[in-house]
Amino acid sequence: MYFAYVAVLSAFWKNSPHLGAQPFWILTAVAFGLLLLAAAETLFPVAISRFRDFLPLGLTLLAFEEMSLFAPPRFDHRLEQTWIRWDSLLLHHWRLRAAIEGLGWALPLYLEVCYLLVYGLGTYCLIVLYLKGRRRDIDRFFFVCLTGTLLAYALLPFFPSQPPRLVFPSFENPGVTTWVRLFNLWILRKASIQVAVFPSAHVSSAFAAAWAMFLLLPRQKRFGWGLLVYAVSVSIATIYGRYHYTADVIAGLGVSGIAGAVALWLARAKRTNRN
Repeated sequence: MYFAYVAVLSAFWKNSPHLGAQPFWILTAVAFGLLLLAAAETLFPVAISRFRDFLPLGLTLLAFEEMSLFAPPRFDHRLEQTWIRWDSLLLHHWRLRAAIEGLGWALPLYLEVCYLLVYGLGTYCLIVLYLKGRRRDIDRFFFVCLTGTLLAYALLPFFPSQPPRLVFPSFENPGVTTWVRLFNLWILRKASIQVAVFPSAHVSSAFAAAWAMFLLLPRQKRFGWGLLVYAVSVSIATIYGRYHYTADVIAGLGVSGIAGAVALWLARAKRTNRN
């Protein structure tokens, strides 16, 4: 469904010189691949079934990369000039940066590790569900988590923007540089799509994963609470590390709220079915 949305959007999008017909070819390839997978499942039901559990993770990466096709020819930085004011209030006037660096390298290192681990968050949640004997709930996990992730991706073309570390390279940069930060910056130089930073998919996906685990493991809320603390840490890390603006984080949290509403709806539907 997401790839169909992108294909339809591209037909009306005139602001990107790189777009062309590629979204239609991607949609065709994904649809054809899923048909082949369904055919192969009749021959190798167990192996293909396990493979399908993790397939959405790969398709999410493809969905992220596809957004690079919507990169505008140039950025006017009009949005960024507005958003930076919130960062100034939070980092400078409310002294968030000073508070983070008050204990030396420990908290900056923790925040950078949190930012890095977002890339493996979906895999972690799937492993937890497997270990808890809840493989049957993987589809519901992806329904909630991908709502928070793909909805953020879907909004990116409408808010062309660049991260604060590029637009405002001398503004409130972290005073502590750890090896994890250098690694994060290297990943972003190699893999960033440079289309937009609003809303933050890092934030929306982290919170959406927390809502999903609250839904699926209601009697083991430590997983949900742990991911909620982690999502808050990711939010702070994106602002402190100058990966996102405060506005991006707030918008990402708002997007995750839609995923949270989906989780509540699924929980209510399950209770209704039981009754």
